[in-house]
Amino acid sequence: MPAGWPPLVRYVADPIGQLFLRLLFMLVIPLVFSALVLGVVEIGDPRSLGRIGAKTLVWILVVTSLAVTIGLVAVNLVKPGQGIAPELGQQIMAQTGERAAQIAAGREAVSGIDILLNIVPRNPVQAAANGDLIAVMFFALMFGVAATVIRSDGTRSFVATIQGVYDICLKLIDWVIRLAPYAVAALLFSITAKLGFDVLVQLARFVATVLAALAIHFFVVFPILLRTFGGMSPLGFFRGAQPALLTAFSTSSSSATLPTTLKVTEEALGVPRRVARFVCTLGATANMNGTALFEGVTVLFLAQFFGVELSLVQQVMILVLCILGGIGAAGVPGGSLPVIAMILAMFGIPPEGIGLILGVDRLLDMCRTVVNVGGDMVGSVVIGRSERGHDAEAPATAATPG
Repeated sequence: MPAGWPPLVRYVADPIGQLFLRLLFMLVIPLVFSALVLGVVEIGDPRSLGRIGAKTLVWILVVTSLAVTIGLVAVNLVKPGQGIAPELGQQIMAQTGERAAQIAAGREAVSGIDILLNIVPRNPVQAAANGDLIAVMFFALMFGVAATVIRSDGTRSFVATIQGVYDICLKLIDWVIRLAPYAVAALLFSITAKLGFDVLVQLARFVATVLAALAIHFFVVFPILLRTFGGMSPLGFFRGAQPALLTAFSTSSSSATLPTTLKVTEEALGVPRRVARFVCTLGATANMNGTALFEGVTVLFLAQFFGVELSLVQQVMILVLCILGGIGAAGVPGGSLPVIAMILAMFGIPPEGIGLILGVDRLLDMCRTVVNVGGDMVGSVVIGRSERGHDAEAPATAATPG
């Protein structure tokens, strides 16, 4: 990094970028709660809610499976883990040893039973304060279902209040998005200055493999699904989705991008409001195509580096674990790393090896978040189109904005 850059990064670029991120995160909890409550209320009929929920689950499982399969095929063809000298790998891991050890230790906190139990919050307010989106979503879903069942003046007033909260959030988002060009430039400058090109060159084959697999999923699989099942031009989709994709790239966080994702999906892509609120809000935590793909590539990359042979059956097991891990991973920067450490330990691969990729993880995190957010919006388009035949069932408030 040139001599004059550290002060510029520390006192200008970082504060601007962090302020932008804080403004976005500030809106996530009120937006998640209001969007899901309104989404459930506007769907109305519990049968419709079950139908859209089932479609969303099928979408997540199928598209995430495709993503992980692409990643595993790519890493088996390129074999990036066999291109790094052991001495160089040990040197890179030594530079990131402390953080890698923390992530490896954190894998013990990742438990399937814990994830299942934590869906139901003991204290919704505390869950919101801790940023536990899954728990907040569950509470909002239950609130929405109850508000749909109870038809009274009080619940109608409550729903009107929640609508007001949602409208206020959208207006605040509109103000925050005006800062996006400056904040994105500041974030990119900061990341580029800190990353440098040395580590990128040393891990070029790994980076290229991940980016190529993500590109295939984003520019091949998504357009096919859009055209075939969504009835939308891929070019029109990418043009309309650009603000959300740019925000995803700069923030590396599906959760921070959620306000922009909802606004774009409803207004630019024309997805029915009830569908967009439900699918995008759940997708910000559960639909992690790019993250699952990255997890699969990373596990096989480190297995190749450490000389651990994995059979076809073991690779299929990794595929399943990556699908589940993608659903359970936090929608924040680096949220997938503890999950990767857990999978590595399960297959006898040293979890400390995750230090090998930490130098380039930020760049790859930005790219896989774009795929995650893109998957949410594509899913909304596809599910929204499939619901057109059921529009008569929806309340009048669920009409698509003009």
